[in-house]
Amino acid sequence: MTQHLTTDQTADDGASSRGAERTLRASTAGGPAAGTGQKDPHGEPADAAPAISGTAGRAFENLFRVLKLARPDRPIHPKGLGLAGELTRTGNPHEASGLEWLDSPGTDAVEARFSRSVGLPQALPDVLGLALRVTPAGGTPGTGDPADVLFSSTGWRIPGRFLLQPRLDVDGATMTTLMPYRGRNGPVLLGLLTVSLPPGSLSSGEWVLGLYWARPLGRWRQCGELVLHAGSPPGDTPLRFNPLENQPPGAQTYAWTRRLRERSYRTAQRSAPAAVGRSALNQARTVERRKTMSTVSQLFNSPAADVWRVLSDGWLYSGWVVGASRIRAVDDSWPQAGARLHHSVGAWPLVINDSTKVVNAEPGRLLELVARGWPMGEAKVVITLEDRGTQCQVTIVEDAIKGPGKLMPKFLRDAMIGVRNRETLKRLELMAAGGAGK
Repeated sequence: MTQHLTTDQTADDGASSRGAERTLRASTAGGPAAGTGQKDPHGEPADAAPAISGTAGRAFENLFRVLKLARPDRPIHPKGLGLAGELTRTGNPHEASGLEWLDSPGTDAVEARFSRSVGLPQALPDVLGLALRVTPAGGTPGTGDPADVLFSSTGWRIPGRFLLQPRLDVDGATMTTLMPYRGRNGPVLLGLLTVSLPPGSLSSGEWVLGLYWARPLGRWRQCGELVLHAGSPPGDTPLRFNPLENQPPGAQTYAWTRRLRERSYRTAQRSAPAAVGRSALNQARTVERRKTMSTVSQLFNSPAADVWRVLSDGWLYSGWVVGASRIRAVDDSWPQAGARLHHSVGAWPLVINDSTKVVNAEPGRLLELVARGWPMGEAKVVITLEDRGTQCQVTIVEDAIKGPGKLMPKFLRDAMIGVRNRETLKRLELMAAGGAGK
């Protein structure tokens, strides 16, 4: 394989760059002497701020605890595609990275999982992730157990290589380990660039990527090629990856990166506690329904029949429901129980397609809906009409019943729903007074 060099800085090999490297290497050092002001075995000052990384690590842990309430199995990267293939390492004859595994040529078997971090719909950008389980070939220095290496979509140049970047798909995406490994010669970042993609989806053929390494402020140097393909039939994999415990031969983890990530990794991979088991969730939902839902009411200067005409025309839904941007289809039986309308939520081009279903309807009096807007979740909405001759008292009762929206404290959730539904009632009144509907 021909080795390529991708340059980020024209003065990368100059004295100023080497000085910057020494500065960054000092800031990333850590280990047994962390927080003591001593020097590590490489002669680099130890991590002087363990409290900062420790506090951030605990914050990530708490965030993952909350996410596990909604996603007990995988709080992030909930759905993925299992892949397999091989990694061909060319070695680094011109300049050693300091990682024995990376500096030695060889071919390794690879199991992998590609996923989207938040799990947003394909039409929306998301942070992409590629987790590799590499089994180093026999004869590789320091060969032992399989190693886990995790890549996320980031920038390629500085400072973008240290920042997560949402992408629509892998075409043109660059991926790095984001945080450096600790090697014999200092910190080492790994990166992946797509060389070729299969026609159609990733599950339809070979995905070829170039493997690169770099100092945190240095240029990228190609050191291998990764070829992946999906299984038959394509599907997810049950593999769980832990780059802190399963490191490539010759690589170590800096103390500050361990403090940042260890707690959240442990929380994410812990079995779901009983509190978020199916039966417990059902009990929690039952209790929640018994609580007072967000309620907004308004007296319309229109009779109930006029208001019902608007409600019974599904094509008018986006005209009075705040957040709905367009209607894509409406069942002929709307608004009878079981009927659905298919809408989009959000502002173009960031729109999410979903649907709303009628649970119960009493013509001229009541319309009960389940409104979906994933990834935020689902909401129960009950609209009642109280006929007062030439006027009508209209009330909307609503609350989240599924999804991340339920994780928000109820007093905040009620306040946000209330503000939105007051505007919804204003729009509904205007449409009723204007004669909209069948």
